[in-house]
Amino acid sequence: MLQKKLGQRIAALRKKQGLTQEALAEVIGCSVEFISLVERGVNAPAVAGLQGFADALKVEVRDLFTFEAKKPK
Repeated sequence: MLQKKLGQRIAALRKKQGLTQEALAEVIGCSVEFISLVERGVNAPAVAGLQGFADALKVEVRDLFTFEAKKPK
């Protein structure tokens, strides 16, 4: 669950910055396939890799874990 939320958050931040998966992968130094796996919640960056994501997305590491609360129905 956390892995999926993290992936969705990274995807949202990437899109907000106007970056493609390719551009994010290049900045971080990983493959586009890895970015795709992370954003789909299949894989997650190592703890040491979180800083690279945060730097590329121009946020603090803690912001990667700031999830929108679901609105009650």
